[in-house]
Amino acid sequence: MIRVAMLSYWHVHAWDYTRQAQSHPDVTIGAVWDELPERGRAAAEQLGVPFYESLDDLLALPEIDAVIVDAPTSMHRDVMVAAARAGKHIFTEKVLAPTLAEANEIIAAADQASVVLTVSLPRLAEGYTQAITSLITDGACGDLTLVRIRMAHNGALRTEQNPDGWLPSHFYDPEQCRGGAMIDLGCHPMYLARHFLGLPETVNAHYGYVTGRAVEDNAVVTLGYTSGALAVVEAGFVTPASPFTIEVHGTRTSLIYSAPPPVLRVRGLDDWIEQAIPKSSPLPFVQWVDHIQRGTRNVANIDAALDLTKLMEAANRSAAERRQVRLDSLQP
Repeated sequence: MIRVAMLSYWHVHAWDYTRQAQSHPDVTIGAVWDELPERGRAAAEQLGVPFYESLDDLLALPEIDAVIVDAPTSMHRDVMVAAARAGKHIFTEKVLAPTLAEANEIIAAADQASVVLTVSLPRLAEGYTQAITSLITDGACGDLTLVRIRMAHNGALRTEQNPDGWLPSHFYDPEQCRGGAMIDLGCHPMYLARHFLGLPETVNAHYGYVTGRAVEDNAVVTLGYTSGALAVVEAGFVTPASPFTIEVHGTRTSLIYSAPPPVLRVRGLDDWIEQAIPKSSPLPFVQWVDHIQRGTRNVANIDAALDLTKLMEAANRSAAERRQVRLDSLQP
């Protein structure tokens, strides 16, 4: 049995990971820490476990094997380096860190302590991602020329039911989040674009502020490749009815995935042909537990997470400086 501690309920997905831990037969939750003690005590009381106001005190507990980190993005490096040095396995919400330098520090600490680090990149496990990857690998599209992925919701829109939108107010704090729609929601299309096309040479970002928050609520990033291919990554908090879409275009044909409902189609000679979508792989949380039990390192996940941080840092710099950013210009 792996005994985990919940480190913060800052992120909107913290309770999702709580439920994943509760539903796993080999995992039990044993403690809670939160940078906001009132929130942490409430969560601990609901779970029926102790709350620790001191992170160091919690990490010193020998009965805690691992931690689930949902702290503010700005705290990821400090929290995870401390957890790794305490010998605790780490599962964390994306992004791993807002900068490449911080991400490298976290990975180095985890490697030195021989703890399993896994970042939640759930759409890499989805059946549609596997199907698209197979079509690309098999050459169905020919040479890829364009990948476009859009993911958006209405979390920032002010409505009668939610006067300030349904996202928590701290999601608009640039210091805690280190960004807005792109670094939070745009992570998913960004790591999918990297999965399909690899790392680009250049990054261009354009951020919009529709609702006047301190962080962007509308974003488009273009990735440029030496082959001439392009990727377009779109994210937003201001779209009430935007389907999740993936477009992959090549010199031979095109494919489009859209949900809901989930449909994957490939353009044939005369018409669009619907493709079967296989069963999804285990979620990153399940993969994490499996790696802990087998004593192995989640190499593909860490590589993808590190590349995601590179892309997000470059996008934020591009938007702030209003210029194209070369990926190789980032400081490790």
